[in-house]
Amino acid sequence: MELKILNKTDYEINMEIQGEDHTLLNVLKSILLEDSRVEIASYDMKHVNVSEPILYVKTDGTDQITVIKEALSKLISRCDEFNEVFSEAVKAC
Repeated sequence: MELKILNKTDYEINMEIQGEDHTLLNVLKSILLEDSRVEIASYDMKHVNVSEPILYVKTDGTDQITVIKEALSKLISRCDEFNEVFSEAVKAC
């Protein structure tokens, strides 16, 4: 995975995330939209085989880097929680 910041202002950030697809971007977008400081979170991918996804985040003025890092922490936490629940369910089988 490679990440390239294409544009960053006080309110917006555009970044290309090479080597990723809808799987990561959909979840990240959803978590970002749960944050009241995020006005817009979306991504665009022209075609999965030909282009890299571009993530776009617009905030109320809150630093986008901070908001994205917090969203990623939530994502990791949710994955850890699912892993624990899944492991317990497997033990019960």
